[in-house]
Amino acid sequence: MNPTVTVIGLGYVGLPTAALLASRGMRVQGVDSDATVRATLAAGRIHIAEADVEALLERALRAGLFTVHEVAPPADVFIIAVPTPLGADHAPVLTHVLDAARALAPALCEGNLILLESTSPIGTTARLGALLAELRPDVTDLHVAYGPERVLPGRILTELVENDRIAGGLTPEATQRAQHFYRQFVRGAVLPTDAATAEMVKLSENAFRDVNIAFANELSLIARTHGLDVWRVIELANRHPRVNILRPGPGVGGHCIAVDPWFLAHGAPGAVRLIPAARAVDAAKRAAVIEEASALCAAGEHVICLGLAFKADVADLRESPALAIATELARRHPGLVSVVEPHLDAAPPDLTAPLLTIEEALATPGALLVLTDHSAFARIPRAGRRVIDTRGRNEESPDA
Repeated sequence: MNPTVTVIGLGYVGLPTAALLASRGMRVQGVDSDATVRATLAAGRIHIAEADVEALLERALRAGLFTVHEVAPPADVFIIAVPTPLGADHAPVLTHVLDAARALAPALCEGNLILLESTSPIGTTARLGALLAELRPDVTDLHVAYGPERVLPGRILTELVENDRIAGGLTPEATQRAQHFYRQFVRGAVLPTDAATAEMVKLSENAFRDVNIAFANELSLIARTHGLDVWRVIELANRHPRVNILRPGPGVGGHCIAVDPWFLAHGAPGAVRLIPAARAVDAAKRAAVIEEASALCAAGEHVICLGLAFKADVADLRESPALAIATELARRHPGLVSVVEPHLDAAPPDLTAPLLTIEEALATPGALLVLTDHSAFARIPRAGRRVIDTRGRNEESPDA
């Protein structure tokens, strides 16, 4: 028999998860504190840019398998998928997780499974379990586990199903129950462990990527000092059978890679050296890009920033280095900066530069600052223009 699932937090992870579960015949109750989000979803529309989610949502609404709520209703399984932002001094802010626990506590009953899916510092699941026990001492048979997602924006529905999943319970029985639940829709392996290990695994995955990208970005800074082509350096170095250097960029973005390393470092301040260094390299690379483009503007040249999203072919602006760079350039040089972001209909509120279409950019003289490697940018000719290419796509388009 399919469980009833309450999903708290209908954002980039919670909403696709809810839509996917409903498509598998589960009755899903979505909870979000934002009234606008609730109204949008109840009307069959979505507030995030993610392939195929809206179609699944519409079918689930018609079938009566998805409902939207302000207050958490009772369920067999509760999924917490709320934001966990960084606060002052890069400290994790767990307010939304703890508020979610307080919100679901009145709906709990014996035998419930509570899954925390929000990216969290080590020990958060235990803290969640302790809070629920304090709030509902009358419910003695609760099973609390951590089940971090491993998804890529633009492919979330596919990766929720295909990728391996970790199930880390506060008890062996909680781990087993979490495994059983995930196996109902995950084709990849569902790997058992304890909650704290699962939390550290999630953070380690993204910290690993951050450190390796930082190395590539540091190479790009060194190569620039010597007037060398870092892309060629990396291409040749990667011919070594045990070397696989990643591609540099303008910095890392998205909620995971830009945030998770700080969560890992925060819990063991005396033990970390490499992670803060990698974060410092990221800041240095953003600053170097800003200074190089700013020098052009200072000489009176118009700069067209190509891309605001943090990765190719999505509209996701979370922690985007491209957006941060374009915003700072526009602040420094009013009237000399414009941007192109084909995945947005309007510029973000804090960006003072005009948003151009690709066609308008083609007709506008000026240097090109390539910040995101959207596929749509492949048809922008570069001949005769000064180009600062942070993504390694400096070759001429075949259509140019």
